[in-house]
Amino acid sequence: MARRRDLLRLLPAAPFVLAAAGASKLPNTVVDPETAPLKKLPMGDEHVYFEGATDQVRSMVGGSVLLAVGKSDPPHHHEEEEFMVIAEGTGEILIDGKTVRVKPGSMMYCAANKTHGITNTGKVPVLFYFYKWKV
Repeated sequence: MARRRDLLRLLPAAPFVLAAAGASKLPNTVVDPETAPLKKLPMGDEHVYFEGATDQVRSMVGGSVLLAVGKSDPPHHHEEEEFMVIAEGTGEILIDGKTVRVKPGSMMYCAANKTHGITNTGKVPVLFYFYKWKV
């Protein structure tokens, strides 16, 4: 009988979501944006490429958002630390009570339970990648 890890090897381009308690660790693989699940949100499109435990942390999420022109991911906080990398477009990130203009190549770090958010202030969508984790 095939084991779960053997079955995972058959799906090298599939996104991996391992949310169940006691689930296997995320595998070493590559996920293309076309195969990552798409979630349509009021602010834009979200893809989650990976979600689950790793060898180092109990919960890791990695994904992307295509933030529509004039839209925001409003100020919020969560128990995970987070990095955000701006790949395309321009906007403003609210973090630690300050608003900072961002462009391609800008990177944000936000500690756990700290308020942050992003607004697209440009003329094209903002593509950003995010990485959140809990140890």
